[in-house]
Amino acid sequence: MSLKLIKSAFPKRRFFFYYLETILTHNKTTFIKPFEPFFRRFYKSQIMFKIRVLLCFVVIFSCSKDDMVIAQQLEETPEPQVPQAQNTPNPEASNQTKQFKILALGDSYTIGQSVCSTCRFPVQLKDSLKNNIENSEITLDIIAQTGWTTTNLKEAISNNNPSSNYDLVTLLIGVNNQYQGKAFSNYETEFPELLNKAISLAKGNLNQVIVISIPDYAYTPFGQSRSNPSTISSELDTYNAFAQNHASNRNVTFINITDITREGLNDPDLVASDGLHPSQLAYTKFVERLLPVSIEKLN
Repeated sequence: MSLKLIKSAFPKRRFFFYYLETILTHNKTTFIKPFEPFFRRFYKSQIMFKIRVLLCFVVIFSCSKDDMVIAQQLEETPEPQVPQAQNTPNPEASNQTKQFKILALGDSYTIGQSVCSTCRFPVQLKDSLKNNIENSEITLDIIAQTGWTTTNLKEAISNNNPSSNYDLVTLLIGVNNQYQGKAFSNYETEFPELLNKAISLAKGNLNQVIVISIPDYAYTPFGQSRSNPSTISSELDTYNAFAQNHASNRNVTFINITDITREGLNDPDLVASDGLHPSQLAYTKFVERLLPVSIEKLN
């Protein structure tokens, strides 16, 4: 760096530099000669000071600018997107057929006396479940017969010896105990035994069992021909109350359909052609109540 350039950088000290230049260049005065080292050091120190100051400013501003650029780049740089795990549907799993087994235990109301084989409530329930549960295959077994009491049903189950792998078991029994004048204590003993058996047949899972109330045949032409229609209804209420309380104590689902059959006099279409048993329409109304609960249990 030339002295001329340094003088131009420090205009306020031009007289000092002029005097200094004269002394250092010409050495004309012997008085000044001894002070030459001092002037030279002073001269150099001033230059180095200015250079250092300039370098500091250059470094500071360059760093600040770089930092600003880097910060801006960091702000503008989007965060890497972590790919979200997606549950890819398995076509084979979705198309896999679901197998269900249903067992219906009871008497004439279960077997569907005086209606077609596809009109009885267990078959209507099976068909409705198949229509409402996608890719389902349902097998239905019925152990029931007209005139059976709780004693007859117990014996029939023992003789048939069904497997204990059913996904859903329904139990509707007791009307013939009342109709045949059996002691109510017999029902109090045998209904709990039948419920225990139904649970064991449902893989031991009480949540897969549904107890259905006894229909009231007093509201049919046959019941009205009896001398005591009101007594029939009262006694059936006693049977149903016991079954409901016992099922509730065991945390087993109880579905009431008795009120549907008590519309039989107002709506003759609810009564089968024999004037005693429920019709196909009545059984359809049974299934309307059974279906949502059954779907929930099977799912």
